[in-house]
Amino acid sequence: MPALAYPLLVGTPVVGDRVLLNVGAQLMGLGTGGYALVVALPDRLPADPPDDATTRDAGHMVKARYTPLQAIVQGVDEPSSPHANALSEASDIGGMPVVTADLHSALPAILAGILCDAPAARVAYVMTDGGALPAWFSRTLDGLRETLAGTVTVGQAFGGDLEATTVHSGLLAARHVLGADVTVVAQGPGNLGTGTTWGFSGVAVGEAVNAIAVLGGRPVGSLRISAADPRPRHHGVSHHSLTAYGRVALAPADLVVPAGVESLIGDALSPLASRHRIVTVAVDGLEEALLASPVRLSTMGRGLPEDREYFLAAAAAGRHAASLLA
Repeated sequence: MPALAYPLLVGTPVVGDRVLLNVGAQLMGLGTGGYALVVALPDRLPADPPDDATTRDAGHMVKARYTPLQAIVQGVDEPSSPHANALSEASDIGGMPVVTADLHSALPAILAGILCDAPAARVAYVMTDGGALPAWFSRTLDGLRETLAGTVTVGQAFGGDLEATTVHSGLLAARHVLGADVTVVAQGPGNLGTGTTWGFSGVAVGEAVNAIAVLGGRPVGSLRISAADPRPRHHGVSHHSLTAYGRVALAPADLVVPAGVESLIGDALSPLASRHRIVTVAVDGLEEALLASPVRLSTMGRGLPEDREYFLAAAAAGRHAASLLA
């Protein structure tokens, strides 16, 4: 039985340890999160932290709050943080382009699109809490560590290079602490969806657009487009994108369509055109950039050859964000 342990929460298991497991996700046969999770090592608990002033001042922000494995971290803008002064004076992100995406799998494709045209750009990732809460779960983030300027985990998510309370403070940290030129906002690995109009965690994409606009950024929407998804609600432009950008986002964004998919999406975006700017972006060179990604591209078990339009749409959004840097 494959099981996953987060050493910073439960300690480091060794061969022969008894472990207390949560096997709910495995019994359900979940895809992204279908692991047994180590809750505790009953016979060898982690050592207590030293009771001194340094430890007590290390951080007061609690994530995964009021659960047995709540994590206490240092918020980027709390008084003990070395960045507190900088963020206490920050109120905008100075026109920074910010790409929003429904799924974590879009992150490496967006990054490929940005760096294809702006290889020197500093790109930060703001990870929201709609999917996995620990950033440590993401193999993608581990593989992009040398490529990203850093990760900010917001809301109940934790484990990033910086911790923030909200998308707003996470964006400010990306700009003023990590020095990002461009930021990507998306949930962590996994996605909660019920097949209903409003019951999916990606609805938060629309709220992210609002936060970006409030802080003086440039929202760029990465649309979830697929010719391979067998589910009618996700074929063409996913209903997730149509709902998040069409009904939740109150501020205008640039919604990016990769050239060549017009027949696939039809007039699905017409209702969104009254609020948003629909931008068609050339895809020359993007497939090569995607093939050169340092991490594996995969969405719903499909790679680049199986779901080319999905990854091109994300890369095109990255390319458009890069064009706004000029």
